[in-house]
Amino acid sequence: MPQRASEKLNEFRNLTNEELGIKLSGLKAELYNLRYQVRAGRIEKPHRVQQIKKDIARINTVLKEGSASPSKLHNSGAATQKP
Repeated sequence: MPQRASEKLNEFRNLTNEELGIKLSGLKAELYNLRYQVRAGRIEKPHRVQQIKKDIARINTVLKEGSASPSKLHNSGAATQKP
């Protein structure tokens, strides 16, 4: 049974940045190979391309969440606060 998007996102959040980087490079390599198969007209699972693109976006999201400092996240809504 396929994982839900939230389950997959939580799985990625439990990985370290190094593990995420390794997974990201593997997914990018797989995407490259699948794109080559699409151009050659011999892809067996065309839906896999979209799945990999979404996984890459999820990993990038998790990496950006980790790089944002809590103070930046807290101050991002400063314009809407009353003085």
